[in-house]
Amino acid sequence: MTATDGLRLDTAPPAAGATRRPGAWRKLFANPVTVIGLAFIAVLCLIAIFAPLIAPFDPLKQNILAMSRPPSAVNWFGTDRFGRDILSRVIYGARPSLALGITAPLLAGVLGTVIGMLAGYFGGWIDRVTGRLSDVLMAFPSLLIGIMIAAALGPGFTNLVIAIAFAFLPRFIRVARASTMAVKAEPYVDAAIALGQRPWRILLQHVLPNISGPLVVVATLWVATAIRIEASLSFLGLGTQPPEPSWGNIIRDGLTEMLVSPWSVITAGCAVTICVLAFNMVGDAIRDVLDPESRD
Repeated sequence: MTATDGLRLDTAPPAAGATRRPGAWRKLFANPVTVIGLAFIAVLCLIAIFAPLIAPFDPLKQNILAMSRPPSAVNWFGTDRFGRDILSRVIYGARPSLALGITAPLLAGVLGTVIGMLAGYFGGWIDRVTGRLSDVLMAFPSLLIGIMIAAALGPGFTNLVIAIAFAFLPRFIRVARASTMAVKAEPYVDAAIALGQRPWRILLQHVLPNISGPLVVVATLWVATAIRIEASLSFLGLGTQPPEPSWGNIIRDGLTEMLVSPWSVITAGCAVTICVLAFNMVGDAIRDVLDPESRD
């Protein structure tokens, strides 16, 4: 074995999560609250995927003879002011909400991780420019940034994904940058540089696996925020456009008859609340599992 081989072995970075307890991930399923959250997420995903098979009626079909009916054996959640079945619309409304809630943080996470890693590793003008832009964007609430970008791009699912992803981008940049700077100071990164490894290889093999924990936690928590923002923007008319259902525009349609027939507002509002709460519970549990300070 050569001296170089010995250096490579002695300074190899620990595998992601190797410093944590072997049974740490079992705690994720040992907590009943977390299991309930995961169960709700699984049920909501199945409902969104199999909506055409689950929904009892066509969510777009209007019936003037069945307008604003209360819950019954035929229409479990009642009907709206156009005679459309509310249960079917809530079931179909899970599709854009969950799709956007997962797609927007994923897009923001990929771009933010790349930018943050480059800024944290190379420093210099890249770090300064990235840091100043992130500070400016962080000064505005995510909902406000989403409203401004969605208003500029126009309504629609794709534009809404871009708007929310851009609103989340500085959060991921800050986490990736700080984590990269901490990993860059580790001895195994210095050893990799001394061995002549290229920067891109160091970033992919040594930095990215060791900063993935905080990024996964942030992404999980921001899924809930994305769902809430999507409902807010759809409520304002900047998201999914009628007659296509989403939880936000279902609530908006039901406000006109809130005192007479509140079923649309109640059911869609409960769907948003349950979904956001479930993702928050799971995100908190993942954060506890990936916490390097946790001990037996």
